[in-house]
Amino acid sequence: MADLSTTVGSVRLSAPIMPASGTGGHGAELGAFGPLGTLGAVVVKSLLPTQWAGNAAVRVHQTPAGMINSVGLQGPGIEAWARSDLPELIAAGAKVVVSIWGRSVEEYEHAAALVGALPDDVVAVEVNISCPNTEKGNELFAHSVESTAAVLSATGAANRPRWAKLSPNAGPLLLPVAGAALANGAEALTVSNTYMGLSVDPLTRRPRLGNGAGGVSGPAIHPLAVKAVAEVHAAHPSAPIVAAGGVATVDDVVEFALVGASAIQVGTMNFSDPRICFRLIDDLDHWCTGQGVAAFSDLIGQADLQPLPRPSLPRDTEPVS
Repeated sequence: MADLSTTVGSVRLSAPIMPASGTGGHGAELGAFGPLGTLGAVVVKSLLPTQWAGNAAVRVHQTPAGMINSVGLQGPGIEAWARSDLPELIAAGAKVVVSIWGRSVEEYEHAAALVGALPDDVVAVEVNISCPNTEKGNELFAHSVESTAAVLSATGAANRPRWAKLSPNAGPLLLPVAGAALANGAEALTVSNTYMGLSVDPLTRRPRLGNGAGGVSGPAIHPLAVKAVAEVHAAHPSAPIVAAGGVATVDDVVEFALVGASAIQVGTMNFSDPRICFRLIDDLDHWCTGQGVAAFSDLIGQADLQPLPRPSLPRDTEPVS
């Protein structure tokens, strides 16, 4: 058997595979399909300090290679979740990562303080900054260096390692935002979230989602996510990265590791195969053993991304105008 253990900053995990926030319910639901304690961690659905109703239906629409969603981060609030769901996760031996979000810096601060009072079974906090800042015209926190810095600076009361979940829609700001998160207290980076898209029903001539646009996820975005992870790793080589985006096979897991990820989240595929996280751990063990890889950690950042030289033309070839 290969050694599949890994570390994300100061957090040691027995395996690098975990469900992405929002794709395994409030955490305990996946326990019906396998032992939660065998997963690297269980990342729970993003939580506000208080209950939140989410967006109007329809919230999810299937696409040819994944889905588009606008659930709107519906949740019971941190304290209600801690009473109803956390005990079952602890009893199952799961390492729990709580995802928090907010509509203002103050809400993030409040959420972090509530998480700070939770048991040590909560090993890390994923700070989901892909959320609209109502104090700045609903600009996403993850699209602003200043807002990202403010949120990370305000969430130290979580008293746990913080993983800043970035937005791939930040474009050229992705790397500066990553740097701002690290400079202001993030121990690791989750790279990344869904890509914004729009799907319109030709018959109704209306968006298929109740909220209009939504986040595209699933296998279609995997190459985009791999590129984002590679770029963040190149810019911040010492920063631990938790990769997310379109994972469906063990090759996807290995690919993320090779471009710099220390751990991998599985999202959309949980809906079609809720056993996938458990299966991918077994598949990764078999892959490593078959390839002579003694430890998963030996794969991290080992991709050779240098482009091959361009072919040369014969000297008597005229350039094409």
